[in-house]
Amino acid sequence: MSGEVEAEAEYFCKDFEWEDLRSEVEANPCFSYHFQSAPSSSSPSPQSDVQAWKQFHLRHSSGKFFKERRYLLKEFPELLSCPPNSKLLEIGCGNASTALPILRANKDVIVYACDCSDETLERAKEIVSGATTVASIHHRFRTFCCDLSTNGFPYWLACNSCRDQFSQKQSQCLSGVRENNGLHSTNPYPSEEFGCCVGGVDFVTLVFTLSAVPPERMPKSIKECFVVLKPGGMVFFRDYGLYDMTMLRFEPDKRVGFREYMRSDGTRSYFFCLDTVRSLFLGAGFTELELDYCCVKSVNRQKGKCMRRVWVHGKFQKPALGCQ
Repeated sequence: MSGEVEAEAEYFCKDFEWEDLRSEVEANPCFSYHFQSAPSSSSPSPQSDVQAWKQFHLRHSSGKFFKERRYLLKEFPELLSCPPNSKLLEIGCGNASTALPILRANKDVIVYACDCSDETLERAKEIVSGATTVASIHHRFRTFCCDLSTNGFPYWLACNSCRDQFSQKQSQCLSGVRENNGLHSTNPYPSEEFGCCVGGVDFVTLVFTLSAVPPERMPKSIKECFVVLKPGGMVFFRDYGLYDMTMLRFEPDKRVGFREYMRSDGTRSYFFCLDTVRSLFLGAGFTELELDYCCVKSVNRQKGKCMRRVWVHGKFQKPALGCQ
């Protein structure tokens, strides 16, 4: 019961006004270093990023560190009412804390889940398999290893022909100029309708994933989501918001860029304002359906502290054919 109450508390809401928090934080001298010129640092290599997150998931391999994100079903009700055999792409699936509640709640959805770590994907499959006795859930959870920000999505997910059809006269397709790196050659999940690929996806969940991508790689990552989505498809977005408690806890030496910080384990985190998210998605061709701050007061009863959490909630749609 306590888990249900906590999940309910994390549902999209306004326990306080973000503008009030902003005024308070920017007026506090203790936080002034967050607004100073960003330190100059070289862009991290994709290999170092991937290795840091692999080690992170190995340390938390028990799955107890993560909680199922059941609140997403209330934030994004489309995940419950989609047509049979709808395809969802879960990016940065981790231990399946996003995919599992979706699979349980919707018996008709097929989830393609990717992560940059093979070990993490194996653990996610174990968790999904052990979480229920319903065999259909296991069969509807299909994993593949992929680092979105560097390699893009494999062609078996959406082949060149489908991408061209989905492009709606886009001037260029980033995916079309990549080298064949082995991810794009074979379709491990053949479709009855598409002999060459699964035919693209209807939905994308981007939940606490984009903040781990270096800012210079974010536009390409969002463009990749646009390319593999069918016309009319949607991206469901949730990530860290500007002035979140986590951001304010970072010490000055943890700043590695503008609104970007590095944890002691080498993983990075960016904190979004609404304008940044809007610019990324609209720049890729999406239409904005919803975009706002989720401001939640979380009480630590043991320490008697009230923590103000800020997340960004967003819903973006790829225009239907003929709308561009």
